[in-house]
Amino acid sequence: MTSASEVTQHLGALRERLARVGGDRVQVVAVTKGFGPEAVVAAVGAGLMDVGENYAQELLAKADGVSEELDAEFRPRWHFIGRLQRNKIRKIAHLVDLWQSVDRIEAAVEIARRAPGARVLVQVDVAGIGERGGCPPTDTARLVTGCQRAGLEVAGLMAVGEPGPPESARPGFRLLAAQAADLGLSELSMGMSGDIEIAVEEGATMVRVGTALFGPRPR
Repeated sequence: MTSASEVTQHLGALRERLARVGGDRVQVVAVTKGFGPEAVVAAVGAGLMDVGENYAQELLAKADGVSEELDAEFRPRWHFIGRLQRNKIRKIAHLVDLWQSVDRIEAAVEIARRAPGARVLVQVDVAGIGERGGCPPTDTARLVTGCQRAGLEVAGLMAVGEPGPPESARPGFRLLAAQAADLGLSELSMGMSGDIEIAVEEGATMVRVGTALFGPRPR
């Protein structure tokens, strides 16, 4: 079972990695995919209030589980970072603080319907791997405008780096940063446990970290 002391220790090592590349102020989102509610409680105990989930059912189960463990003022801020299904949006709309994976206008419209004015990131497929989600880079500006017209607050952009050696993610992260700058967007969610240094060097303001905090994901 993951404990707050273990996560605190891992977070210290993660902060050192970030600091070495100038990422002292980068926001860490603790990704608890595959772990139970105890991982969320441990993250909060280590001072990590932003928690990322990939699946609607896991988010619902964990939110219910931690409600019994944590006082209201210590409940996490939930980030949804997985593929968005319209029929699942309504089930979790009351929980999500930041929708990180908006990649098509239909999802944006449904979020706006269920959570007017919600804060979102537009996910861009900078690696050209469709099954991971994300709109094509050529559609980024159009989707950002569509989200705004739907009444959503577009805080920035999100991307998953190209698989392989960390350095292979750099071109995609650089493209995402350039698009965010062109669109006047401040948040850049990019970088995970294996490539956070590259992401920070290319301008990440937010990194999504799982294994570096909690260890290998349970089977």
